[in-house]
Amino acid sequence: MTAPLQPTAIHAVPAELCECGFRLLMIRQFNVGAVPPAFAIIDQRVMRMPQRLGRHGVSFAATFLPEVMSWLIDHLGRPSLHDESGRSYRNPRWPVVCWHDQERYWPSGAVTVEWFAEVAFQDHASWMAFRTRWHESLMGRNADADSGLGEADARESHDTEKEFADEAFQQA
Repeated sequence: MTAPLQPTAIHAVPAELCECGFRLLMIRQFNVGAVPPAFAIIDQRVMRMPQRLGRHGVSFAATFLPEVMSWLIDHLGRPSLHDESGRSYRNPRWPVVCWHDQERYWPSGAVTVEWFAEVAFQDHASWMAFRTRWHESLMGRNADADSGLGEADARESHDTEKEFADEAFQQA
């Protein structure tokens, strides 16, 4: 039996899967009065951990872990391509990655802002291949061991999977 999840918990949380991508909890932000916010970096196994900058900041760059990047390059090509004149452009086959924030109210009275990386694949076949290969990581587990830790309470469900994918594509 696991203890109830606390606002300061950094345990891996399973990704929210949708039709063509996923939403993954990355950071929990604590705002306390007039002081700079504090951040809890959530332990997950698909994206690189956000980097802490300076004394009070967190870089909101979102990129995949090296092993995930290698797999994506093998299956979709490099994230950046070059045209005939040598100018680089985004590989249209690569998934779109953006941020989503959501306030969360805890039974203890704490209020946090949860930051999710949203990843939307350009086609269903690429998403299914990714989902199959990285299933354990998306569920917040290592491929070789199941931590068994996750959120004890359910968050509000999102309206529809299509809305999530549409929002991610519009922000790209």
